[in-house]
Amino acid sequence: MSAEIVNLRKARKARDRLAKEKRAEENRAKFGRTKAERQQMRADEEMAARHLDAHRRDASERGDDGTEP
Repeated sequence: MSAEIVNLRKARKARDRLAKEKRAEENRAKFGRTKAERQQMRADEEMAARHLDAHRRDASERGDDGTEP
């Protein structure tokens, strides 16, 4: 009935290394895009916004109380 002896300092450092690696992975995914990829994403977002705005219904198409005619 011997328990495994654990060095708490090493365990804490290992835990911190894993946390840093996870954060670094998230940052790579978030910020690690090329300029062309960022421009393409921005263009896609703008096109989607224009598409939604083009299909927006005007207030004149609705009744005076804001309901459908």
